[in-house]
Amino acid sequence: MRIFGKVRHRPSASWRQATDRAFTLIGDGRYEDAGALLTRAADLEPWLSESWFNLALLHKFRHDWEQARAAGLRAVALLDRETGAPDWWNVGIAATALQDWPLARRAWQAYGLKVPGASSATGEPAGMELGSAAVRLSPEGEAEVVWGRRLDPARIEVLSIPLPSSGRRWGEVVLHDGVPNGERTTTAGPSYPVFDEIELWAPSPVPTWVVLLEAATEADRDALEQLAAEAGFAAEDWSSSVRLLCRACSESTMPSAEGEGDHVDPHDHSEPGHPGPLGHRSPGELWVPERECGIAAPADLVRGLLDGWVADSPDSREWRDLEEVC
Repeated sequence: MRIFGKVRHRPSASWRQATDRAFTLIGDGRYEDAGALLTRAADLEPWLSESWFNLALLHKFRHDWEQARAAGLRAVALLDRETGAPDWWNVGIAATALQDWPLARRAWQAYGLKVPGASSATGEPAGMELGSAAVRLSPEGEAEVVWGRRLDPARIEVLSIPLPSSGRRWGEVVLHDGVPNGERTTTAGPSYPVFDEIELWAPSPVPTWVVLLEAATEADRDALEQLAAEAGFAAEDWSSSVRLLCRACSESTMPSAEGEGDHVDPHDHSEPGHPGPLGHRSPGELWVPERECGIAAPADLVRGLLDGWVADSPDSREWRDLEEVC
């Protein structure tokens, strides 16, 4: 097979040496040095799609989306198969980051995904119905896995209320990588992939608050979450929804509902007095009335929301120490 007048062959030893060394440097975070080696590899074997795929990957790591798109397009131009190549997925991520929607549509379709609407549409892909997934925010820092709704193959809308340490808010849209890095299973059977965040794609104007509740029963707690949802915002009982995991556990297949029932979660690395899935328990009891709750709501609404919650059942509900945290 001839491409650009050359016979396609196995990459040279020099190409492999430069590429292997480049990925070692990438693992050490030395992107500039890796870029020089991958550029050299592309000069050595410009007719190999892998040369340009590797450069596109490096530019993705650097969040240099213009360069990622350019290298990705060179990679797909040299492919010898029509659909399913990961080169197209990288092009789709870069196009999404740049809001180049015609190219994003083309990339997802070339990968083999169905994209509703005309192929000539200029708006962002919508209606792909990819369902729910989890996303690991700040994967290189204080990583936190939260739940969200997949808007397309590269974006998730965050539907959990992230802890303030993540720097993320409810309702934000994050760009995420294509290969899952972990999985969350449910007692009902379905499992959900965990994707790593690449960067914030669209910020949320809705601040995050933390408040201490006195909720006599789970039903009292649930009433606040329902009240917030009806107002178009969110409340989340961090005392029971947050658990601390080591990196190895977080990046493995984990039950999403650990802490429910009477068993002890062997993967929960919480400590006494810190948030964890068993933090709502006390000896001989299944419920502790004092709850630490996260609320995502505008400043002019949050206190009225809490006061209305208390007014519905003043004998079993109280709140105090409201603080904006993100």
